[in-house]
Amino acid sequence: MAAVLGYLFIFIARVADVSMATVRIIMVVRGRRLLGAIIGFFEVTIFLTALARVLGDLSDPLNILAYALGFATGNYVGGWVEERLALGFATVEIIPDPAVADGLITRLREAGFGVTVMEGEGREGRRKILLVGTGRKALPALTGLVCSADPRAFITVLDTRHARGGFYHTRKGK
Repeated sequence: MAAVLGYLFIFIARVADVSMATVRIIMVVRGRRLLGAIIGFFEVTIFLTALARVLGDLSDPLNILAYALGFATGNYVGGWVEERLALGFATVEIIPDPAVADGLITRLREAGFGVTVMEGEGREGRRKILLVGTGRKALPALTGLVCSADPRAFITVLDTRHARGGFYHTRKGK
């Protein structure tokens, strides 16, 4: 029973520290360095504790297996956590069908999204390019609205590291 608890500890510790590493990196990239440093402190403490446990008995292949499985699972869980947190902002570029572009612009603005309209030219001629700045948590609502109006719209989502001024839609009250 003690051995199973040891394997479980190693596995859970690795899931926790690798998940924390994912969130820490996101925080640093988004300019939240202090929070990233605090997460890093706990991350490395957990990592060293798990590593010491594995290095204490390298002759047990299940220790190594638990460590590796925890690492792999931690990558998956970290990505899942980051998606759920959806911190920060995004700039969404939308190129709709010309027949629905004006109606889509109106619908987006009525839904509370700020829309900047530019013109571009592609293989099929002139098109409107819609730029929408939004909080990442509002992305599902935005893309759902666009896809319901124009299922074939070309949509790209760009991570916005820093924004100043303008109008950004958030989920509050929506």
